[in-house]
Amino acid sequence: MRKSAHKKKSRTILAGTVAGAAVVAGCLVALPSAQAALTGDAGTQDRQAEFADAAKEFHVPLDVLLGVSYQESLWDAHGGRYNTSGGYGPMNLTDVTTAMVSGGAAGAAGRGDIASLTSSPSLHTLKAAAGLTGASAKQLRTDDRENIRGGAALLASYEKELTGGTPNDPAAWYGAVARYSQSPDEKSAGLFADRVFTSVTSGVSRKTQDGQRVKLAAAPSVRPSTGQLAKLRLKASTPATDTECPTTVDCTFLPAAASNGQVANRPADGVDIKYIVIHDTESSYQAAIDTFQQSGSADSAHYVMRASDGAVTQMTAAKDVAYHAGNYWFNLHSIGIEHEGFAAQGASWYPQTQYQATAELVRYLAAKYDIPLDRQHVIGHDNVPGPQDSYVAGMHWDPGPYWDWSRFMGMVGTHTATRTGRTPAVGEAVTIAPPFSGNEQTVRVCPDDDPSGTTTECADRSEPANFLPVRTAPDTGAPLFADPAVHPGAEGKGTDQINDWGSTVEDGQQFVVAGVSGDWTAIWFSGAKVWFYNPGGRNTVPAPGATVVRPTGDSAALYGSGYPKPSEYPSGLSPSAQEPLSVYSFPAGQAYVAAQPPVSADDFFVSGDTHVIGAEKFYTIQYNHRVALVDSADVA
Repeated sequence: MRKSAHKKKSRTILAGTVAGAAVVAGCLVALPSAQAALTGDAGTQDRQAEFADAAKEFHVPLDVLLGVSYQESLWDAHGGRYNTSGGYGPMNLTDVTTAMVSGGAAGAAGRGDIASLTSSPSLHTLKAAAGLTGASAKQLRTDDRENIRGGAALLASYEKELTGGTPNDPAAWYGAVARYSQSPDEKSAGLFADRVFTSVTSGVSRKTQDGQRVKLAAAPSVRPSTGQLAKLRLKASTPATDTECPTTVDCTFLPAAASNGQVANRPADGVDIKYIVIHDTESSYQAAIDTFQQSGSADSAHYVMRASDGAVTQMTAAKDVAYHAGNYWFNLHSIGIEHEGFAAQGASWYPQTQYQATAELVRYLAAKYDIPLDRQHVIGHDNVPGPQDSYVAGMHWDPGPYWDWSRFMGMVGTHTATRTGRTPAVGEAVTIAPPFSGNEQTVRVCPDDDPSGTTTECADRSEPANFLPVRTAPDTGAPLFADPAVHPGAEGKGTDQINDWGSTVEDGQQFVVAGVSGDWTAIWFSGAKVWFYNPGGRNTVPAPGATVVRPTGDSAALYGSGYPKPSEYPSGLSPSAQEPLSVYSFPAGQAYVAAQPPVSADDFFVSGDTHVIGAEKFYTIQYNHRVALVDSADVA
């Protein structure tokens, strides 16, 4: 009922998606409102020229080609690595192999029908592109220019089949763009095409992760021929009247097993929904759904997001409690959103379509349930605390270091304060805000950290990340901080293992500055003073208006949950056990940022839909990589 495993169950990459239906190529999207967050400074323009050359060679309107690639990959190349849909490069050309669905924990090894599972043409657009361009499969995987040529050739072939030619008018390419999504569903294909043409009409520019400056000029006069969608004869969507999703998200309802959650009536029964928790599945989309439907798995979520096209399966009504966060009190007050993907492979990539669909869903849920759109209330599973001492070290660390919180929160409409270019002052509250694309961090990844099966031996990995390492002194040679729950008794012996969350601070978290030394900033963190590299305030922004709390006595107790005192439960109801987290401390002299307002201690019982409220009120504070609860009576 309360998940505590250090890692999620090893499930399956791709296999669940291809078994019974074709994998759908990624439809990567971004709202115009997020463009400011995605726009970079000057960079090289080789990729811009490559798009122009390919558009000319295959007679594809340049803005259509740029729009498709932007929605597929943000114009990033990803160094020849494939994503969770088996797609490569700026054009997301797919080439799903039997090894992808049989290796590691996939579970398809030895199946007699494994070849048929990967036989759909939608899984092999890369091979189709090779036939159209004469480029080799290897070139299409690893050479950006050839990959873009392949995508242009595919688009042109789709347009010729649909209209008999390759017209100059971008509006006449709506059907070909929808088909490029490879979605078998009319709604998903149409949503992809709509987003491409939103980019075309509004324009966007960005510097890619490898320093390429690409621009799609706005063409507001383009009016796409949406009627072409019907000519593709895709599967019509059945109206989903029982789902809770915005109209812009392709959403269906498939209930999780009843044993994997509790029927409630939130918030009408008094149980407020305070948090939205972002997860990844460590598996394929279908494997996660299958697990959540297994009675007794004690594992579910409210929503599961498909990587390839942003389609969503809702599995638990928002009014009900799903077992997703490994902490019942947080389950009680949250909505969980699972994302098809792997934390150790996130930079290679959580598809942009997941970010976009999730941003739209989060905005919808936040408006419906009055959840603040900030990082104190929109959190990762890796930010959820252990409910008791014995659970802390084993709490999950998804969605991991490669979930781009800055980009995502920009999409939901929340932007951090303007960078001041100054070193923060002692006593000031700051928001951790490293520029994701320029924040390359090195972590150690081992096979046990990566159920995708692509990590075969332990190795260091250096990629853009959402975290900063924290050290015991202001020096790159100083030891990483050792979380006392993860490394009991080990002072200054933290590690750079990807699953060692205890020695990192994450984008969007807020802390109080405890010291400054040259290019280094210290914060109060996990009951200690830790340091991170912050030259000229590069990795922080001010947090004006933050609520800062300090103990009123010698110390304040910390908790992983917020239950009432045993005497406050009605007769006949068994009180939930709650003890302070003895592995942590909050001594006098330290200060932490608290979310407002403090909330009442409470508990819930299915019998009679009973909500028990206690007299205590708890602040949720940003304590270390995770949050913690503190009695408001113990702090000021």
